[in-house]
Amino acid sequence: MSEGVIHDIGYRHYDGARLGSAYGTRALFVFTLRGIFGLGRPARSKVMPFFLVTVMLLPAVVSIVVMTLMNETAMTYTSMPTIMQAVPAIFLASQAPTAVAPDLRYKVLPLYLSRPVGVTQYVLAKYAAMVLALFLLMAVPLVLMFVGELLVDMPDEPLRTQQFAAGLFTSLVLAVLLAGVGLLLASLTPRRGLGVASVIAVYMLCLAISGALVGTFESVGRTTATEWAWLINPFFLVDAVRVWLFGGEVASGGTYPPGPGPALIVIALIAFTLGALFLRYRKAAAR
Repeated sequence: MSEGVIHDIGYRHYDGARLGSAYGTRALFVFTLRGIFGLGRPARSKVMPFFLVTVMLLPAVVSIVVMTLMNETAMTYTSMPTIMQAVPAIFLASQAPTAVAPDLRYKVLPLYLSRPVGVTQYVLAKYAAMVLALFLLMAVPLVLMFVGELLVDMPDEPLRTQQFAAGLFTSLVLAVLLAGVGLLLASLTPRRGLGVASVIAVYMLCLAISGALVGTFESVGRTTATEWAWLINPFFLVDAVRVWLFGGEVASGGTYPPGPGPALIVIALIAFTLGALFLRYRKAAAR
């Protein structure tokens, strides 16, 4: 018989620091945020997010030019996220599947959950990354406009600090609401294309139903029903919360229901989407 041989494969026991679930969650958050913007991925993955970022910045640049040349404001801080709603919607549809679909498609979710990162930490990391990405998309143009307003210093226009704060609030609430909806829809299928289509379809459906109902109720004089019909569109729903808290002009051009009703709807939707996400990944982890 031939003699046996022992091969040294270089295995060594790990004696370093074990950083725990907090470090793993933070690393997953950073990895997801970078992936949403295409960082660390092929060049084609950067085209869509950075194109949409550029489109979102254009109105802010135009507004600064108008303030410089004509000493007047071209766009309000509170209306900008709603007027440009197609851009955040497309960004969400294109990038939410990027955040969750690969882990489901390539069945690597058990690898994440075999470490200190559990289902709760996994969902929160993905959700927080999507919220921050959407918030940056909508808030950076507002900050750019505000900085331009500070530098131009229009003599006949007071500084719109409260309106700027209300615009940031609108951007934050929209990011929290849309991130949950987008990730939930994208997590229902491991196919990125189907995830994109589902998010776009839901947005277009809400837009169409809201517009149709508003037109119908206005034609028959149903004022109260018209006010609630605006809220089917999530952007107008958050705008209604902003109007209730901060006042100011209505971005939709109509009127919203008075009182805290829209705010309660937003809170319920956020709670529902987060709960559904936890259940979805608890079920996926059990497979």
